[in-house]
Amino acid sequence: MGNKPPTGRTVHAERERPVPSSAPEPKYTVPGMTPRTGGDVIQLLNMRLHALNDLALTLKHIHWNVVGPHFIAVHEMLDPQVDSVRDMTDTTAERISTLGGSPHGTPGVLVAERQWEDYAIGRAESIEHLGALDLVYSGVIEDHREAVKATDESDLITQDMLIEQLRSLELFQWFVRAHLESAGGSLSTASAGSEQEAASRAGKQARKQP
Repeated sequence: MGNKPPTGRTVHAERERPVPSSAPEPKYTVPGMTPRTGGDVIQLLNMRLHALNDLALTLKHIHWNVVGPHFIAVHEMLDPQVDSVRDMTDTTAERISTLGGSPHGTPGVLVAERQWEDYAIGRAESIEHLGALDLVYSGVIEDHREAVKATDESDLITQDMLIEQLRSLELFQWFVRAHLESAGGSLSTASAGSEQEAASRAGKQARKQP
C-alpha cells in the first residue's frame, strides 16, 4: 500500500482479528459456494457495511457542522452523497442476507467491530471539513478496493456490487477534492497523516488564495 497516510479504515487489522461474533459461518449460502466461503464473504461485507454506515453518519455530521462563506455549497453537496451511501448500506446488508448471513446495523456492533475512531472534526470551516473528509473517503475507497481483490475468485456477484459502489464513492471524492486542488493540480491534503492535519492544511491553503 506504500506510504499512504493512516486512515484507520484499512483491512489489514481485520485480517489479524478473529471472526466477529456477528459473522459466524452460515448454515447455508448461495448455490455454487461453500458455507465457509460464504462466511468469509459475509465477514468482509460486515466490515464494508460498518464502513458505509459510518460514512453516512459522518457525511451528515459534516452537513450539520460546516460554517463559513462556502456553507451552503458544501451543505447542499453532501445530502445526495448521504442518500447514495445509505442506498449502498441497504444493498450491502441485503447481499449479506442473500449469502445466509445476518447483517448488523446497530451502533453498538459498529463501534465494537470497527477499526477506526470517530470522525475528529466538530464545528469548523467548510474547507477544513472537506480536507478531513478527503481522508475519510480515501480510507473507505482503499478498503473497498481491497475487498474487490479479495472477492476476485470467491464471489463475482459481490465484487460487481462493490465495484458499482466504488464508482460513486470515487466520484464523490472527486467532488470533495475539487475544493482542495490548487491550479497546479496539487492537493492540500497530500501526505496528511490525520483528519486534523488534513483539515489544517486545507484551511491554510484556502487562506493563501486570493
